[in-house]
Amino acid sequence: MQVRQNRRGHTEHFWDGVHLKLDDLKQKAREAGLNSQYLYKENIPEYPKPELHVIRLKHDTNKEGLSGIRKDEGFKDPCQRDPGRGLVWWYLYVGPEEVRSVETRLLEKTFPDWTKEQADTQQSLLWKFATSPAFKETSRLGSYRFTFPLEEVLWNYSQQFCSGQQPVMRVYETVLYKQEFQYTVLVHSPANEEQFSRFPLLSDHPNAVCVYRDGRFVWRPEAMCETHSYELVQKPDEKEMKAQELFGREIQFYVWDIVAIALYVDKEVQVLKFGADRLRENLSFCEKDEVTTSPYWEFVTPADAEVQVNKLWSNGDMKLKEEISLEQSFTEAAGGGPVKLEEDMEYM
Repeated sequence: MQVRQNRRGHTEHFWDGVHLKLDDLKQKAREAGLNSQYLYKENIPEYPKPELHVIRLKHDTNKEGLSGIRKDEGFKDPCQRDPGRGLVWWYLYVGPEEVRSVETRLLEKTFPDWTKEQADTQQSLLWKFATSPAFKETSRLGSYRFTFPLEEVLWNYSQQFCSGQQPVMRVYETVLYKQEFQYTVLVHSPANEEQFSRFPLLSDHPNAVCVYRDGRFVWRPEAMCETHSYELVQKPDEKEMKAQELFGREIQFYVWDIVAIALYVDKEVQVLKFGADRLRENLSFCEKDEVTTSPYWEFVTPADAEVQVNKLWSNGDMKLKEEISLEQSFTEAAGGGPVKLEEDMEYM
């Protein structure tokens, strides 16, 4: 284990070149003598461990970051003074479509002979467990969110930094914070093979936390609930899963995990460009999360965000999209709505 301070002044305990699953992370942290009020909690209620197929990335920022992105027409490392970095950071974006799809796969894997009649009585439940910031519509970094298709980000990176070749993906690190642990995937040009050869290549291993396959990241979250208000209950005889509310029991605050994608753009001032119009098309407003990484004054109201965006994009006066929560998306259907069989769903 190594320790460092990030640019926001937060302590990071990290392990290079490995994505530690939760049990291994606990063991490594104990061996290092690390105290944690969240990581070692016992008697956590049962919760789902799904396999998410993610096809979008998000990049949250504040007003200053938004102005810089508009000026550059793309993204660059904000810490050019640090010669050891040169990284542009994105995070996996998990929305209602991904949650609906993974829920169906989870139920069909658990109950292989599941029928359409049984599916019609099964209410959506996964969104009740997806309470960590990795799944929230809110932001800890700022009021502005750029959301792009993963393939578009990788294609732009390939054309601008890899001379059209396929980018290389590596297992970069596991970082532990107070309540969060982050798995980082490093993406770099084949020209930087020697520089990053000490980090293992990202392989399509069935037990890996995160892999890249068929134009998407496959993420198997280790801890998807920041707070535990429900317990996963399986009824094999009835071929049913349910989220049972924990009435009269203390809500458990636990660790949660997230996946970051770090694109290497060199220590020089280099920009991963998308163009002004494409940036505006993929921009939305985020409400402030209950816990923030950036200071509270860096967050604004929807009205103020819209004014700022229309100043920067002078061809604007377009209404700024607002992120909606998983709860809102699912409860708009009565009771969360029935789960659809895979063959009845549109492919993402």
